[in-house]
Amino acid sequence: MTVRDLTEDWQGLGSRRVAVNGIELRVVEHGEGTPVVFCHGFPELGFSWRHQVFALADAGFRTLTPDMRGYGGSSRPERVEDYDILTVCADLIGLLDEAGIPDAIFVGHDWGASVVWQLARAYPDRVRAVAGLSVPATPRSSGPPVPILRSRLGDDFYMCWFQEPGVADAVLAANVRHTLLQDEVLSARDFLETGAAEPALPDWLGPAEFDYYVQAFTETGFTGGLNYYRNLDRSWERTAQLADEIAQPSLFIGGSADPVIAFTPIAKMPAVLTDLRRSLIIDGAGHWIQQQRPAEVNAVLIDFAQEIG
Repeated sequence: MTVRDLTEDWQGLGSRRVAVNGIELRVVEHGEGTPVVFCHGFPELGFSWRHQVFALADAGFRTLTPDMRGYGGSSRPERVEDYDILTVCADLIGLLDEAGIPDAIFVGHDWGASVVWQLARAYPDRVRAVAGLSVPATPRSSGPPVPILRSRLGDDFYMCWFQEPGVADAVLAANVRHTLLQDEVLSARDFLETGAAEPALPDWLGPAEFDYYVQAFTETGFTGGLNYYRNLDRSWERTAQLADEIAQPSLFIGGSADPVIAFTPIAKMPAVLTDLRRSLIIDGAGHWIQQQRPAEVNAVLIDFAQEIG
């Protein structure tokens, strides 16, 4: 299924830089109505939400879509410690404050999902409702996550390989096109094997859209995004005081072909999300679900947002 290329439409929206939490975020705003904030993952950009931004704005919502801390046109602090999850959550609260918004619906994918689940716990009065794509809400782990991942999945597991500053950064930046075309990677070997012919673009990603990503990551590298992974244990320590349960109206969307679902305990999600309105697994969809299957994702998000009002 070929999905419409929205590069020119997205660039036509323009953007602005917003001072929050000691940094600046580049934010794209579109539409009017109940605010919806979109939070992307790795290695992505606010641009990853282009299909949802236009659909939600057309449906009567005000969308705010930042390049998250460390990405694209937003600030990229040098210290690894500046990327723990509560610091990133504070960025989003600063975005609401700057826009004069008391609360919003937050939608996150991949790392963005992890952020919005924690945001709902840390700032319950600012999160009207929350939706996560690809990464389900889970109970707090029994110990720091990285040692658990190493023991279960090995040092070659991508989250473990990402831990050493400078190592994955250099490999990923050496061939940006190769890095961005690695689909649903779980192993360091996939990034290291750069000699093979360049894979074809998936049918949901147009040449201009891919070039948009390549240009952005050629300019910034991948260190900002990798630093989120390097704070897994620190974020676990800093969130010890937060409740496991998320009481706000919630939604989860995943893909049946997403490997993240295979190593994430999705069955435990209803115990965490006490007002789970819907959990949808889209048959055949992979990890990049909001770009790969935008019509289905948009329909569910619009129904959820309209229900919340």
